[in-house]
Amino acid sequence: MKVRAFFIYCLSFLIYQGADAATLKMAFDADPVSLDPHEQLSEGTLQFSHLVFDPLLRWTKTGKFEARLAESWERIDDRTMRFHLREGVHFISGNPFSAKDVAYTIQRLKRSPDFRAMFDTISSTTLIDDYTIDVHTTYTNPLLINIMTYVFPMDKVFYQGQDQIVKYGSTFASRHVSGTGPFKLTHRELGSYMVFERNPNYWDTNSPGNVKTLTITPVRADSTRLAALLSGDVDFIFPISPIDIQRTQSIPGLQLVTLANSRILLMHMNQQRRAELQDVRVRKAINLAINQRLIVEKILKGYAMPAGQLSSDRFLGHINDLAPEYNLIKAKQLMAEAGYQDGFRLSMMAPNNRYMSDEKVAQAIAAMLARIKITVDLKTLPKAQYFKAFDDRSADLMMVGWQSDTMDSNNIYEFLVACPDADTGLGAYNASEYCRPSVDEDIRLANREMNPERRSQRLQQIERTLYNDAAVVPLYWQYLTWAAKEKVNIRAIVNDQNYPYLGDLVIEE
Repeated sequence: MKVRAFFIYCLSFLIYQGADAATLKMAFDADPVSLDPHEQLSEGTLQFSHLVFDPLLRWTKTGKFEARLAESWERIDDRTMRFHLREGVHFISGNPFSAKDVAYTIQRLKRSPDFRAMFDTISSTTLIDDYTIDVHTTYTNPLLINIMTYVFPMDKVFYQGQDQIVKYGSTFASRHVSGTGPFKLTHRELGSYMVFERNPNYWDTNSPGNVKTLTITPVRADSTRLAALLSGDVDFIFPISPIDIQRTQSIPGLQLVTLANSRILLMHMNQQRRAELQDVRVRKAINLAINQRLIVEKILKGYAMPAGQLSSDRFLGHINDLAPEYNLIKAKQLMAEAGYQDGFRLSMMAPNNRYMSDEKVAQAIAAMLARIKITVDLKTLPKAQYFKAFDDRSADLMMVGWQSDTMDSNNIYEFLVACPDADTGLGAYNASEYCRPSVDEDIRLANREMNPERRSQRLQQIERTLYNDAAVVPLYWQYLTWAAKEKVNIRAIVNDQNYPYLGDLVIEE
């Protein structure tokens, strides 16, 4: 009823705007938990940031870097990069954009619990003039330019003095926005809908985008989301359930776009909560009892790649011979060797609207573990509630997905398997509480190694250690699938990181 009421609201809103306004109505599986771009390092937050803020630079579909608020950049020395910024840009507040806003944003990122591990490499910034800034690192870093794609300059004058970062809290930054992006937020009902209008003073006058009004509704149920597209209530949806893909492809007037993705889905096994999980034989047994290939085939209908490691084949840490292994007999033997032939009970939590068919995958995992006499008490939660529980490490087994922020293996390791350290931000999403100092040292050295071959060896050493330790349960690399009306040219603006560049979207009238 809430969704239908919102669509009626949208209709009246669009009639008021006039027939010449290009409009886009979207239904995604969830909305961002906050308007603060630094509160949570998540896909939803980054999608929102690309709507109302602008990055210094961004990835293209071919894996190159595209200038945005930074017009150009060059390396000054081994530890310094200089960025030349775009002039004549204004925030929604009317305040002019300058290098001071970039310096302010980087310092704020360094104190964000979720982002600080990535930005810890940056030691300081130097303002050369109003539109030139030098970024200094504490050591040589081969990924500095990758990291800078996560700098979405914030309006220093607008936020300063009321810019505290509180996860899942109510702060000024979590409720107010002043960005330079293609859209401005005009209305938000948390968990219900968001309405955006085109930024009338947007700096990118070369953008082909013609969307003037944008509405986004979070719709948890796959079937409801697809029904809204089929009925014409929305123009663009994500994701598509694997069981609906073939049907969607056969419907005239709709288009389906699918891209392979390097996002890894995995299960954490909390070694601090449960003594049983401190035994590597038990962790290996759990890995061997979970049939990744069957999950991909039966539940995801082939729209994922089974994983036996964290690094996808596009990353330097990938090891070709680390394939997923399913061996129920060996899993039972390991349980017996560890003294748990009669099994035990574990709690498990997973989201039910964050990843493709996540609840069904979690149910399948619980059933598979029952075959080695591990009884799983499964609880699934909507995304907004789940990640608070995840941060609190509320269950013995917890599901999470991770898209490398730097398109590199080491970002995965830093956040998912490094020893948890609140001061540095390392291990911020390590719900296994796994900790091996030698892995942390390899992570540190890989972040300083400029030679690609030596760096690859270092990253593969980490990957092999994680495999031998059965540190986590890699599940699969999930494909991304969007659907839209034919007139909505989504193919040009979607990408394998799932940050659709909606500011450049063209809707044919």
